[in-house]
Amino acid sequence: MRAALLTVTGVSRTFGEREALRAIDLEVAAGECVALLGPNGSGKSTLLRIACGRDRPTTGEVHFDGEPMTEDDVRVRARVAVVGDALGCYPDLTVRQHLELVAVAHRVPAERIDALLSEQRLNGHADSLPSALSSGQLQAMLLAAALLRPRDLLVLDEPEQRLDPRARGRLADVLRAEGGTGVAVLFATHQPELARVAQRVIVLEDGAVVADGSPDEVLKEPGE
Repeated sequence: MRAALLTVTGVSRTFGEREALRAIDLEVAAGECVALLGPNGSGKSTLLRIACGRDRPTTGEVHFDGEPMTEDDVRVRARVAVVGDALGCYPDLTVRQHLELVAVAHRVPAERIDALLSEQRLNGHADSLPSALSSGQLQAMLLAAALLRPRDLLVLDEPEQRLDPRARGRLADVLRAEGGTGVAVLFATHQPELARVAQRVIVLEDGAVVADGSPDEVLKEPGE
């Protein structure tokens, strides 16, 4: 058994009188891919925000590599990459400039940018501003930015949103490849077919875990 890189223990989160998460336990090891599956309002996004240090649990603890997780921890910011929404985009920077900024911030070679633009089918949009991109292209840019930087943990919140079938296929390939390089992956999705790329699938409902196991165990058809 591999040691856990991310450990979530007894985590709950309340917003006023609403209980978004209820006593969640979760572990993700280096090289392991874990999918969170569930409907809107099940607590997936809340759990992801807590798992990457962007929110604090009401009760419980989160540890990254054996140490408490906090967003302002330089160690966490350097080792955890997040693909969330587009709110972090700069409206006056082109796609290429966004990636160049990531390369400078994380001291990685800018030569990797052209390869990522090609992989994400953004070659013809490198000089476009975010406002000129389709929602799928914007999602591809956010994924490219996360893949450019160093990371031990990759967290993605419904990364298949707004992607066409071919782009979803490329996304599945990326998620599989990350584990092969030793990166831990935790992602939320609505799509059972994308969840099948993970080694483990955790189903949330009303803030609680209702299933946890391999894709074959959790996603089997009724009657199988």
